[in-house]
Amino acid sequence: MKKFAMAALGGTLAGVIATTQIAGPLLAQEAAKSSSVYEQLDLFGDIFERIRAQYVEEVEAGELIEAAIDGMLTSLDPHSSYLSPDDAAQMRVQTRGEFGGLGIEVTQEEGFVKVVSPIDGTPADEAGVEAGDFITHVNGDSVLGLTLDEAVEMMRGPVGSEILITIVREGEAEPFDISIVRDTIKLTAVRTRTEGDTVVLRITTFNDQTYGNLEAGLKEQIEAAGGMDKINGIVVDLRNNPGGLLTQAIRVSDAFLDEGEIVSTRGREIQDGERFNATEGDLAEGKPIVVLINGGSASASEIVAGALQDHRRAIVVGTKSFGKGSVQTVMPLRGDGAMRLTTARYYTPSGRSIQALGVSPDIVVQQPRTRPGEEDEDETPARLRRSEADLRGSLNNDSLSEDEIKQIEADRAKAEAAAALREEDYQLAYAIDILKGLNALVPVE
Repeated sequence: MKKFAMAALGGTLAGVIATTQIAGPLLAQEAAKSSSVYEQLDLFGDIFERIRAQYVEEVEAGELIEAAIDGMLTSLDPHSSYLSPDDAAQMRVQTRGEFGGLGIEVTQEEGFVKVVSPIDGTPADEAGVEAGDFITHVNGDSVLGLTLDEAVEMMRGPVGSEILITIVREGEAEPFDISIVRDTIKLTAVRTRTEGDTVVLRITTFNDQTYGNLEAGLKEQIEAAGGMDKINGIVVDLRNNPGGLLTQAIRVSDAFLDEGEIVSTRGREIQDGERFNATEGDLAEGKPIVVLINGGSASASEIVAGALQDHRRAIVVGTKSFGKGSVQTVMPLRGDGAMRLTTARYYTPSGRSIQALGVSPDIVVQQPRTRPGEEDEDETPARLRRSEADLRGSLNNDSLSEDEIKQIEADRAKAEAAAALREEDYQLAYAIDILKGLNALVPVE
């Protein structure tokens, strides 16, 4: 027993000695790191003072410090940045859903300003700006080499003023200019309508209004249709939705899920991770759902699409989404400014990160590009199409009752409306056709 006790004590002492021997170099390394940081800060102070004293023009000290802070943050990734007091106030206004501007969400890629998506019904959208466009010049001045905030500042201006932006677009041989008149941007977070027997929920952004708009709009459409039994399914249209509030993405996902994880976030430290789970209750009452996405669907949009896809609650249709899989936290700073810092990555319920990869649709459907005045050579104009019923003296169909004929004509009108929708919005028409097909497979009781 004594030998065991001594051996144990010896082991303890050896452990203490070993720890002390290892800890010494580690402490020295930490001290060296701290010394290096202080040296760098001293260097920053020296440069700051030399600029103030020797730069060719007098500079404002506060602007220099803000520029240094912004440079430090923007060097991390495209989404971290410093928000001046004015920028921070504008961001809070945008979250509420009304602000002045062009109506585009932008990011930076290889030094160029890239359009994530135009917002529905805004000046940029109506002028023809598209997701994936690169903005190279603003009013003839190049944006190459500017920070994203500097480029955005160039695009700002009073409501009613005109701006000329130069666009480089994939598939176009030459850059071209688009003239836009700035306006007050009033965001309607969710627009709802019914196409045939399908409810379409067009979600344009994730702000404070989104879930409330969705819930009220869906209820209104179902009541107008005569109840959920009259609805064959729901299309959640997230195309060109640049994202927004994480909390709203979670609530929208939860609206159609009864249980299970919606999204998880993982920061640098394990304890900083969070999981968000669905609560009981499905606003669609189990009806099939199709989610529409494209290259302009980013961030919060991808959370919703990924959650519903992983839970097999929806079929995702369209093209690959933008691929922004990071979470930014806005931290207030002294002087009413703020810091937007990337603090975590988010993961879909299956554990996949969509960062730089995007959400891949279950069914890839491109939106065909059509040019004004372009017609399908195989399409016969309606005025030249004739049928048996158009022939003079043709026989009537005496095998159907008047009610049956009316039903056939109503069904034909629906089919023609669906065909017209294909010309207007092929991807949406495709999504609605999927829901029709799913309902056709449901056995009639």
